[in-house]
Amino acid sequence: MNDASAEKKPAKERRVITAPERSNRLDQAMNVRRTGAQIHPLTDAYYFIMRASWPRTLLLIFTVFSAINLIYAAAYTLVGGIENARPGNFEDAFFFSVQTLATIGYGKMAPASRMTNFLVMLEAFSGILATTITTGLLFAKFSRPTSRVFFSNVMLVSARDGIPTLQFRMANARGNQIMQAAVQVVFSYLHVTAEGENLRRLVPLKLTRSESALFALSWTAFHHVDEASPLFGRDAAWLKKNDAGFIVSLVGLDETLGQTVHARHSWDADCVVFGGRFVDVMTTHADGTRELNLDKLHDYVLDEPVA
Repeated sequence: MNDASAEKKPAKERRVITAPERSNRLDQAMNVRRTGAQIHPLTDAYYFIMRASWPRTLLLIFTVFSAINLIYAAAYTLVGGIENARPGNFEDAFFFSVQTLATIGYGKMAPASRMTNFLVMLEAFSGILATTITTGLLFAKFSRPTSRVFFSNVMLVSARDGIPTLQFRMANARGNQIMQAAVQVVFSYLHVTAEGENLRRLVPLKLTRSESALFALSWTAFHHVDEASPLFGRDAAWLKKNDAGFIVSLVGLDETLGQTVHARHSWDADCVVFGGRFVDVMTTHADGTRELNLDKLHDYVLDEPVA
């Protein structure tokens, strides 16, 4: 049979795999309840509000606002002396407190005794402090620079220029530019010492390029798994057995805000795929414009064709 007449077998197409979002044990391990430490409510409250979500922050402010009014309403009910309010009525006292704390002053209810005026003075002072603190906290929270850097759900290990290479992908979801971006990766795994102690080792991984003068679109980071790498000779079974994981941090200067922004991500052993290659996320159209498709950030194909 000559080559011209031989039928060629159709090549198998590589199936694109979308990596699912997985629960990460490394992130869960950081949520540790701390005991034995001295609590500083005023100092720690600031960090709690800065880290809390907006719904939780607004709920906390509303709770404090309501608590202050409940306390003063109880005092007004006990003392009395509110003009146009029903004697001993807690509801009228509560709404009088709200109007006083917020400096609304509709003119329907007013203090009518010396003791009530004294309470109004204290509540007005409390309102000034509460408004100032709340304004400062909300402004600090609103103005805090944040990044929208997305990371691939998986890390891939495949040959690149003939060298086994660990790789992961990042993308800047905003239209801004991050200047002087720097990436650090740490390899984490359990190690048993000669004395039988279980210790978690954190070993930095050297990237082929750890800095970028401009991070505007996507960035694939590479680490060569050669003899100098702590991953040399490690396979998927070893990573799972030793509860291995990877932690990456990115720091850069936001060009729009002129402030430092950072992003962090982690992967456990289940997120490492051997023999895979990422799908291209950049598309160049006929008119020369380029498109970054973040929906493909987690997509990859295996080196071997998948039926």
